[in-house]
Amino acid sequence: MLRISIPNNYNPRFVVLFISPMSSSTKVTVEYAKSGRSACKKCDEKIAAKCVRLGLVSKHHLGFDQTKWHHIDCFPFSTDFVSSVEGITGFSSLQSKDKDALEKLINKEILTLQKVSNADTDKIDRKQKDTCAQEDSEQELGKQKRLKLSATDEGPELEIAFSTSDVRATYKDATLLPKWRAFQTIIYLEQDDGLHDSSKIAAFDFDGCLANTSVKRVGADAWSLMHPSIPEKLQSLYNDGYKLVIFTNESNIERWKNSRQAAVDSKIGRLEQFIKVAGVPIQVFIACGLSKITPEDPFRKPKTGMWNIMKKQFNSGVPIDTDESFYVGDAAGRQGDHSDADIKFAQAIGLRFYVPEEFFGKETSQ
Repeated sequence: MLRISIPNNYNPRFVVLFISPMSSSTKVTVEYAKSGRSACKKCDEKIAAKCVRLGLVSKHHLGFDQTKWHHIDCFPFSTDFVSSVEGITGFSSLQSKDKDALEKLINKEILTLQKVSNADTDKIDRKQKDTCAQEDSEQELGKQKRLKLSATDEGPELEIAFSTSDVRATYKDATLLPKWRAFQTIIYLEQDDGLHDSSKIAAFDFDGCLANTSVKRVGADAWSLMHPSIPEKLQSLYNDGYKLVIFTNESNIERWKNSRQAAVDSKIGRLEQFIKVAGVPIQVFIACGLSKITPEDPFRKPKTGMWNIMKKQFNSGVPIDTDESFYVGDAAGRQGDHSDADIKFAQAIGLRFYVPEEFFGKETSQ
């Protein structure tokens, strides 16, 4: 049996908190908040961009990591194992002033617990209540003293004036299939049968992520599943309360002026067939605008227009939990990738990002 020598003036709870090894299923991470969209799991307030945030990282039952973010002074140090600041993932990437601030906060927790250990046994409960009240007061004060970083400003959220009077059943001179509508330079499938709005969004690119397609092949049947595990994975997410959403760029719809109907029928036809194969309802947004134009199309990824329209107009007002939501796409800026639009899109909307082979597995459909 492993024995640990504990000094008389130390509280045993302190030994469990700072000496015990971290649970294998939960880790602690620290980083600078990217977009100001995530909410603290304790106080429910937004964690502002440029603030240091601490996260508890655990495995979702579907296999991917999920992180519960906290303000630094809201983090539950008393319930999770932290052996040292050096054991926190991402600590080494902090600026010196933020490292010092985090170390001071942990030292303060140590002193608080040591004070409790010096109290008589019959006074411990009262001391703990006093400590909690003091910490609550300090947490309120700490909201004005969040740790800041020197990071690139993501810029203001893109505002798009949406009006139902601007919604059409055609995209320019191309007729859309039933249930599909157009607004400015997007085509969307708002309400597939059985779709439920949710705070948890599982978002995906289409071409090269869910479907194997080629620009040289046209038609509703000219596609195949990118990974054989896709239907089962999507069904599991749907059953777990996620809303499934596809965000896809398709500039051929705009570019093929003389064959626009064929381009529309090809894209929408593939999407409708994919939804049937997946066996779950999916909300779809297609950005038809061209790349490298001035001014830039506000809906074409990595611009956030499609996401903002979904969030504000097509989620029944349900606030989106960016910690529980994620985005999967193949355009990650890797060697051989056609672009980095997907990873930049995920960063801009504040979601975790996965490439398809990471999320669905490396096996591809033939």
